[in-house]
Amino acid sequence: MISLQNVLRHELIGQDVLVSGAANPLHRGLYGHIIDETKNLLIIETSHGVKRIPKMHSRFQLHLPGSELVEIDGSVMVLAPEKRINLHEKKRIK
Repeated sequence: MISLQNVLRHELIGQDVLVSGAANPLHRGLYGHIIDETKNLLIIETSHGVKRIPKMHSRFQLHLPGSELVEIDGSVMVLAPEKRINLHEKKRIK
C-alpha cells in the first residue's frame, strides 16, 4: 500500500495531485489526476484539459489513501518511472 514512507517507490499514475509550486506561474494550483509519467513530466488530467508539468522546479502534493497528504519536490522524481522505483527499492534493501 502506498504511504508517506514509500511514495517514491510506487506508481503515481492514478493519484490525485496538486501542483503546489512551479517555475511557471500558470502551473501553480493545478489540480487533477495523474494519467501518465515520463522521465521529466507528470501528465495531469485537469478540469481544463490535459497538462504536462515538468518535474524539475515543481512541487507536488499527492493525496494518498486514508486522506494522507504528502508534498514532493519534483527534482527527486526526475528519472524514468521504472528507474525511480528501482533506485529507491535498492536503497531500501541496502
